[in-house]
Amino acid sequence: MVQIERSQSKRPSLTIVMPCYNEEGVLIKSIPVVLHQLELLIEGNKITNESQILLVDDGSKDRTWLEIESLAEQYQMIKGLKLARNFGHQNAVYAGMMFVLHTLKSEACISMDCDLQDDPAIIPLMLEEYLNGKDIVYGVRNSRHKDSFAKKFFARRYYQLLQFLKIDIIQDHADYRLLSNTALNALSNFKESSLFLRGIVPLIGYRSSIVHYERDERVSGYSKYDIPRMVRLAINGICSFSSAPLIFILWLGIVVSMLAMGLGVWALGVKLLSGEAISGWASIVVPMYFLGGIQLFTLGVMGIYLSKIFDEVKNRPKYIIEREL
Repeated sequence: MVQIERSQSKRPSLTIVMPCYNEEGVLIKSIPVVLHQLELLIEGNKITNESQILLVDDGSKDRTWLEIESLAEQYQMIKGLKLARNFGHQNAVYAGMMFVLHTLKSEACISMDCDLQDDPAIIPLMLEEYLNGKDIVYGVRNSRHKDSFAKKFFARRYYQLLQFLKIDIIQDHADYRLLSNTALNALSNFKESSLFLRGIVPLIGYRSSIVHYERDERVSGYSKYDIPRMVRLAINGICSFSSAPLIFILWLGIVVSMLAMGLGVWALGVKLLSGEAISGWASIVVPMYFLGGIQLFTLGVMGIYLSKIFDEVKNRPKYIIEREL
């Protein structure tokens, strides 16, 4: 029944949320391409004339906001949202989606990067899935043949680790997705401060589907996701959705303790049976450094979880809006 009602009712309003951080010179190339897709959908009576693009400036230090203002003056379908500072990519995406839910009140929302690595040509396919009754539509890349060997290798291992930890996540999906107004409302009920939308959205549980696409190179500029940012995002994805690291260090402690007890019994046996003590500093120094490394590793894992608890109990806002267009 839901599929029939969506297909035969009035055209939905659609907002495309595009986070921007230091994207000077990129928007003037990418926005006309996305606008063209919206205009084709409007001409085809797929979406309403109220459909629009929301550009979220995540505290850029260059002229990104000035370009957003210029685009908003040039195109009626462009809206702008300026955050007070850099809150991070995930928070910028979330801010845009919540603005769509509470202010723009669009019936569907698509989040995508502004550099056109996310192919806008599949927007009609995602919308078709929405009209067929899906509340969540994931954009998933076909392959990683354009990635370097190292990036491809670590990405595969990371997804395998997430699957091993029973974390529900769509492989090779970033933040290119469509959410219905119903799904956005459900997403607003997730109150955690450390956002990992790739893991949160599947937890909503509404009907979903996948649309595949070929991920392209950036139209201009350079990626803001350097290695430290990607590592932080990866760690956040694991620690936000699984207690497995804590269980791992528990078992590690048990195993190391049993090995230490075994070595102690063996050393005592050698002393009692042969009357000779085990000579050499290696038998002391190597276990000492080994155990010290395990202790530091354990403290580090516990520190990550404690820092996440610290962030949650402060209950600080995920974003602060400075201006809107």
